[in-house]
Amino acid sequence: MAPVLASLREGPVEFLDFLRATPPFDALARARFDELAAHVAERRFPAGTWLAHAGGEPMQHLYVIRSGSVRLERNGQTLQILEEGETFGYTSLLTGKASFDVLVEEDLVALELPAADFRRLEEDPRFAAHFAAGLGERLRASLAQSQVAAFQPDLSQEAGRLVRRPPVWVEPGVTVAEAARVMRDAGLSAVLVRTDPPGILTDCDLRNRVLAEGLPADTSVERVSSSPIWTMPAETPIYEAWSELLDANRNHLALVRDGEVVGVVASTDLMRSSAQGPVAAIRSVERLSSRDGLTGYGARVAEMVSSLLAARLDPVNIAQLVARLNDALLRPILRWAETDLGPPPAPYAWLALGSEGRMEQTLLTDQDNALVYADAGEGSRAWFQAFAERVNDDLVAAGFPRCPGGYMARNWLGPMSGWCERFRSWIHAPSPQALLEAAIFFDYRRVAGKLDVDPLQSEIGAARDQPIFLRALTGEAMRFSPPKMLLLRLRGSSSVVDLKKQGISPIVFLARCHALEVGTTARHTLERIDAAERAGLLTGDTKDNVSEAYRFLVGLRLRLQLRMLVEGKPVVDEVPLSELTPVERTRLKESFRAVEAWQALASYHHRL
Repeated sequence: MAPVLASLREGPVEFLDFLRATPPFDALARARFDELAAHVAERRFPAGTWLAHAGGEPMQHLYVIRSGSVRLERNGQTLQILEEGETFGYTSLLTGKASFDVLVEEDLVALELPAADFRRLEEDPRFAAHFAAGLGERLRASLAQSQVAAFQPDLSQEAGRLVRRPPVWVEPGVTVAEAARVMRDAGLSAVLVRTDPPGILTDCDLRNRVLAEGLPADTSVERVSSSPIWTMPAETPIYEAWSELLDANRNHLALVRDGEVVGVVASTDLMRSSAQGPVAAIRSVERLSSRDGLTGYGARVAEMVSSLLAARLDPVNIAQLVARLNDALLRPILRWAETDLGPPPAPYAWLALGSEGRMEQTLLTDQDNALVYADAGEGSRAWFQAFAERVNDDLVAAGFPRCPGGYMARNWLGPMSGWCERFRSWIHAPSPQALLEAAIFFDYRRVAGKLDVDPLQSEIGAARDQPIFLRALTGEAMRFSPPKMLLLRLRGSSSVVDLKKQGISPIVFLARCHALEVGTTARHTLERIDAAERAGLLTGDTKDNVSEAYRFLVGLRLRLQLRMLVEGKPVVDEVPLSELTPVERTRLKESFRAVEAWQALASYHHRL
């Protein structure tokens, strides 16, 4: 190895500035960083220098690359190329072992930190999380520490923080007039009722169950209240409370701690926690009175997503809230179509497909939907055709572009028996086109309509007993894979990566294959990965690495696409590596490695 040239205190100021701007050193307290600078040295290594060999002596320093590049290998296979701003050596420092061959590929200038100083810095939680031994832990830490807007609420905080006063109770025998005065005087929209089990009386109950029904003022509260009350633990995160309110279409939630109700929060409380939150957006959509209100829906979703991301909500949870908002938008659109055409001639089900079917869509993308109706409606196909066309057109007006492949209800509609036959044919005769369509439609989710779609799930469930289909579908999933690590560089032909095709899609597609194999009804990618682990197809470490890689890739893609929107650029999935921070580049490569490892296991499993 070349000799140490100089400590940073004696060397050029720009090297000190470079280290100070590099995560996680940028988060160190000033005094601790100044102490560190006295022990860091600049080192130079010519191309072709071996810095470590797997199974040999572990590295004794942490290195931060200033210029040049380093190749990490194992058994002659390139695992990763590290470039400017990226770090190496920490695996040896954490495990005491040399896990990789480390080769200087281009003349290297690096900043070197001794092991003793590295271990002292591990006392800092953020510093330690950055260099966690496990990939899943590193990816979780990088998401938690990503840059977000200031002064935004933390939506992972417990909903109990929204409680401003103890709950107000009334006896079951009091009149509705007396209860209304209590609510007025206390400025409340609900009171709890001491029934067994306890109940709740809300301002909506007074309006709908008392005034609208013409009941007298001396009606007892017990007669018109709701029991039992709907409760959740006070420790429930705010975003989960949002989800529950939206799913149950309720306005009030009682929070319980240690078995006792500590307060009642209303949907308005949750709305105040973020002006661009999903509850506020849902209410806005529900109030749409005509198609004129569809314009600008896409911008509204982007504003909500940006607010939730700035509030440090997990991008996966954001996608689920967006799906609920899109479902709410579809309800008036379907209602308008039925008003135009008259009542449906038979029960139907509107299906969301693709990312919307999996509840994984964030910003608005192309439509993917289908329409199934009861066999009794086959004689009224013209009605359903007109219905599908109206709904598809209204979704376009709301900002959902037409699907370039034509996977929309106007093209994909029919009776239940026809859909069941179609599903069977895809499974038993898995041609390339059948595999493509199965991958799209098997992610369906019923969004609206009264038709029971269990027969479709029964057909999908039969796939687990068809190894030829599963093998073929897995082979198709393997066509989407991360870029080769050797070519993944800041400059050159692979300097641009497609986060969807090369990162997210390989995980989504393989998770779908595993889900069909183990027979789970789960649609969400992370739930499918969990099911695969429970069935023994994945180890716990693989599951954790792939799951966190998925979260990281979805979060990175969302942050970059929101930036494109703000800058007035087209929203795309491609990103130049040069536009990523060194930490993002490193974590992106590590995520790709996790996907490659999973694909290798699946390939062996199916003998591909």
